Amino acid sequence: MVAILQSTDELVCQLGADLKKLRLLLAVDRRSLALRAGVSLNAIKRLENGEGATISTLVKVLRSLDRLDWLTTLAPKITVNPLHIPRGHAERQRAPRRVKKSAE
Repeated sequence: MVAILQSTDELVCQLGADLKKLRLLLAVDRRSLALRAGVSLNAIKRLENGEGATISTLVKVLRSLDRLDWLTTLAPKITVNPLHIPRGHAERQRAPRRVKKSAE
């Protein structure tokens, strides 16, 4: 799947499906996950069904599933400051002033 070609709704549904697969893989039921995450059961259902949720709910659920590493792929740490990259070319110089020739 190419993420660029998917709509927002498709991506949200895919995220919900991935969370549900992880939850089932860990053998955790929705009610237990809701209690561990400190969110409502309906919030878990909406998240897994791709019906939307808050970022706070997503973070709480990921923390409860021990998957906060999923968030690091959203905004990788920047290791190079573009302002510290040396320029590869010399500074531009102004063109020399044209000297007007006087009529003799």
